[in-house]
Amino acid sequence: MGSGQVQPILDALKTVAVAFKEESIPFALAGGYAVYARGGGDSRHDADVVICGEDVHRARTALRGRELEVIDPPEDWLFKVRHGGEQVDVIFQLASGPVDAGLLDRATELQVDSVRMPVLAATDLLISKLLVLTEHYCDLSPILALIRSLREQLDTERVDRACADQPFARAALGLARDLSLLPPPHQGAP
Repeated sequence: MGSGQVQPILDALKTVAVAFKEESIPFALAGGYAVYARGGGDSRHDADVVICGEDVHRARTALRGRELEVIDPPEDWLFKVRHGGEQVDVIFQLASGPVDAGLLDRATELQVDSVRMPVLAATDLLISKLLVLTEHYCDLSPILALIRSLREQLDTERVDRACADQPFARAALGLARDLSLLPPPHQGAP
């Protein structure tokens, strides 16, 4: 992906991140940019950040105060911010449940282009991708790529516990283990 294609969305992401930092709104980078920031493959086709549900009103107000367009999609688990023709998804509900302080506390501050920002932990990135798998959406390519590139950063015991009652997630983890991308499950793990 050339830098000309990435720069407008990266500028939008940085604008949102700086606004949240200046207003002391806890957040973390998620999605493809977070995988890339953690050393994974280049999957920067959209920008996602996560915030706690109780911060949604404050976040929307902060972004509008910077003359950014806040968009309400039909989904009730996120809102979107438009900057320079690009959109950033601001997510407050993941497949694993509401974004909470624990999730944000596990994030690590990393350099993303010219802005330091919290980036979701690799384990949380993987869990969030695994838990959206269903019979209607079961694309394993991005999951296997994430595991392959970030496996040294993963807490596989926590991943196994989070996915214990999710058959599509367990199947993806089983395939990753069959391909030697992950170690065998720990004793007592599913």
